[in-house]
Amino acid sequence: MAAKTDDEQDTWREFKDAVNMAPARLEKWLESDESKSVGASKGTSGGESVGHDSGRKIVSILRAKKADLTEADYAHMRKVVGYVHRHLAQRPSGDVRETPWRYSLMNWGHDPA
Repeated sequence: MAAKTDDEQDTWREFKDAVNMAPARLEKWLESDESKSVGASKGTSGGESVGHDSGRKIVSILRAKKADLTEADYAHMRKVVGYVHRHLAQRPSGDVRETPWRYSLMNWGHDPA
């Protein structure tokens, strides 16, 4: 396998900084009712949310060997980093432990609490 580019190494580092939930914890979270209760649906039928789908992809990326990651994986990692940074900038005031804001972030692998 070819050596990773500087861009891929930067993406990996930023992704690991943004995603602070271990794969097992994220996977367990994604099974919860709270996880399934937030986010915009991918389709019009009220199916899985974009964030929930992202969480499943994040688990897969975290469990993969770094050398086996694809361009699509790196593209998703950049999407995750962007989402986490944008969402953190919108932090509501007060206790956020049981809020849709936190639940949405957790679907993307980041627990701000």
